Amino acid sequence: MRKDWNVRNFIEDSILQIKKQVGDKKALCALSGGVDSSVAATMVHKAIGKNLICVFVDHGLLRKDEADQVEKVFKDKLDMNLIRVNAQDRFLRKLAGVIEPEKKRKIIGEEFIRVFEEEKQKLKNTFGHIDYLVQGTIYPDVIESGTSAASVIKSHHNVGGLPDDVDFELIEPLRQLYKDEVRLVGRELGLPEEIVERQPFPGPGLGIRVLGEVTEEKLKIVREADFIFRDEIKKAGLQNKIWQYFAALPDIKSVGVTGDERTYCYTIALRAVHSTNGMTSEWARIPYEVLEKVSNRIVNEVENVNRVVYDITAKPPATIEFE
Repeated sequence: MRKDWNVRNFIEDSILQIKKQVGDKKALCALSGGVDSSVAATMVHKAIGKNLICVFVDHGLLRKDEADQVEKVFKDKLDMNLIRVNAQDRFLRKLAGVIEPEKKRKIIGEEFIRVFEEEKQKLKNTFGHIDYLVQGTIYPDVIESGTSAASVIKSHHNVGGLPDDVDFELIEPLRQLYKDEVRLVGRELGLPEEIVERQPFPGPGLGIRVLGEVTEEKLKIVREADFIFRDEIKKAGLQNKIWQYFAALPDIKSVGVTGDERTYCYTIALRAVHSTNGMTSEWARIPYEVLEKVSNRIVNEVENVNRVVYDITAKPPATIEFE
């Protein structure tokens, strides 16, 4: 966190700026349920109230039970206008046969915008014209997507502006903040701790934790493996001691043995890191006995997996996500 940065001043200034920018007009929020979009939505809600409509796109690339949890928190606890769009099939169709990471990210990002455009038209009769799109873009997203002084590391679906044919203006109140600063803003705004301390999760979701082509089978595998990993980390009391941890599915199979039978199944890669802002990270020294429990559960409970590996690479040279 920057020494000269004050959370209360930032919130007050941002709310005033949003009020001035939006006035009496309407805004859609691209809500994912993660800490970034949640904080952005809450800040804009304080500025323009019911003129904000949150749209949560269930693109089928979320963690286990995540879509239902997001809907419950924002409707019941935060009392926001929330519209859930079930778009799993359309995203999988767009991603069929695509293996290149940058292309996957671009497809997911553009499809998000198309969904919001469609919802905007549906909502027109109820809310009138909607002029603005709110996104939870933060500074590391901008850096990794490239600036005039930095090359592209990987594209973020919420960075780079909007397609030329899209009739929205962007509101990105967190664009200059790091992740630790976003969490401070969330607490100051009174968000529940379950949102503020939520595990970082990329906008493209499991679409970039399934390496190579994204399929229903692969999504099911990585979703179950990730749930087991997070469950065992919580049981070990490590959930607030590790900045980010997740499972990914490399696009490789290897030979194994079950009983007396040869198997040829997928490998699960576990990743856990310590960081403060996501710009750099060190791999987390998880106790061997915890890793052993995770590995045993995954190979016994998740179908078509016979090997588990643990990534011990820092950022740089690696990024935290695999794609």
